[in-house]
Amino acid sequence: MNTLDFLSISNAICPDRDCVVFEGHRYTFSQVQDRSNRLANALANLGIKKGDMVAILQVNCNQYLEAYYAATKLGAALVPLNFRAKSDELTYMLNNCGAVALLVGDRYSEMVDTMRPDLASVKHFVSIDGKRDGMHYYEDLVASGSPDDVLTEISEDDMTILMYTAGTTGRPKGVPMTHNSFSIYVLENVDPASPDLEERNLLTVPLYHVAGFQAMLAAVYGGRTLVMMRQFEVNEWMETVQREKANRAMLVPTMLKRVIDSPDFSKYDLSSLRVITYGAAPMPFEVIKKAIEMLPHVRFINAFGQTETASTITTLGPEDHIITGTPEEKEKKLKRLASSIGRPMADVEMKVIDEQGNELPPYEIGEFVARGPRVMKGYFKDDEKTAKAFTSDGWLRTGDTGYRDEDGYFYLAGRGDDLIIRGGENISPEEVENVLYSHPKVEEAAVIGVPDPEWGQEPKAVVVLKKGETATPEEIMEYCRQKLSSFKRPRAVVFVDELPRNPMGKVLKRVLREKYGQSL
Repeated sequence: MNTLDFLSISNAICPDRDCVVFEGHRYTFSQVQDRSNRLANALANLGIKKGDMVAILQVNCNQYLEAYYAATKLGAALVPLNFRAKSDELTYMLNNCGAVALLVGDRYSEMVDTMRPDLASVKHFVSIDGKRDGMHYYEDLVASGSPDDVLTEISEDDMTILMYTAGTTGRPKGVPMTHNSFSIYVLENVDPASPDLEERNLLTVPLYHVAGFQAMLAAVYGGRTLVMMRQFEVNEWMETVQREKANRAMLVPTMLKRVIDSPDFSKYDLSSLRVITYGAAPMPFEVIKKAIEMLPHVRFINAFGQTETASTITTLGPEDHIITGTPEEKEKKLKRLASSIGRPMADVEMKVIDEQGNELPPYEIGEFVARGPRVMKGYFKDDEKTAKAFTSDGWLRTGDTGYRDEDGYFYLAGRGDDLIIRGGENISPEEVENVLYSHPKVEEAAVIGVPDPEWGQEPKAVVVLKKGETATPEEIMEYCRQKLSSFKRPRAVVFVDELPRNPMGKVLKRVLREKYGQSL
């Protein structure tokens, strides 16, 4: 099965049910099918065909769903771009994937105009929100396109999404995702659309994030009404739950913390909520403990995964969030709630290995590796990084370290690759360090992640100034603010005389974390 079948099946079962709700507009499954057909035919008239890349730079909106299905009907791949990225990051991604079309939200149009001379492959620019000079207008394309079905031969192994992810190198890495990458998960974990059962799924996780995309496609297959928010705002989120009577939601830990800490929490009726899935970053124990107390009618699920695994590979299920039983059982459950990412899903194998690749027994710390049909085959156009991402016998190196217990639960101990995760966003320390090194007063720099109760982690810079130079932390942070996406800039700077290094000259991040890793 491919992801086109998700929409076709739900449209056949519940065509008049709302498929997507966005800022006062409601579109049924039938209307989404019609609009995506029209857009697909209009894009085909522009010359877009199977194998092409269609990029989108926009916050969550109903057009995101339509654009995905339009591109997919043509056999093209959608490239969701991080709307927080700077122009040079976006230019790299667009040129790397060879996008032939770029759909742009209004707030990003001026930036895209400045990028145009450097975009080698983009032939068609489409304005989503309104008419702009030099761009096609999205609604004009929909109006001009034929409503007829687009017939393209599509295999479950064809790429449907190319999603870029940060890593330990400065440049984002492209992860190709096939129809199978999503279908296997959805068919295993989601009941198909029913004419009798209606659910409403509130989505605030950005669609450039694999968890957001997985949730969107799961909702389509399940015949659920997808209530979209452009971006998360706590009071708007609670008001939307109340108004739409949302049953399901996905939140990163930062979002959940803001909900339960809101002084207006008691003003809203959140009783319709039945399931909250959280993940994308470590969940502070006090946050989930408080959430369970304040939302007793909600079943919580901790979902762990990464872009390279097409999102979720382990879950800590609702039963693991209910602390009952003997004192020993309660203690074990509390420990799991505090630090476990759960057990692998049915289609995934996971183990813990040492530096030589040997599998470790329970409670010994090593690196998590995974394999399964949803795991990527390799990075886009990057054999070198692909080779480093896998063991010699084909297991994906997740970059996470930890251990498993005798019951098969996995526990995180840290990031093996020093990746910083702030509010669900990946931050490459090397990328931030490269910016710091470009400062005229900086001799050396290293960036580490430090704990933060709201964001999970925050980047902290450890800086060696050039001889005779002086600077303030604010000066260094402002310099980074001008050159990096807002979530990537350091939130603190400490000045040192030298960085600790091993005999080979590698900076010892472990030593820096021990000395400077306290919370801000």
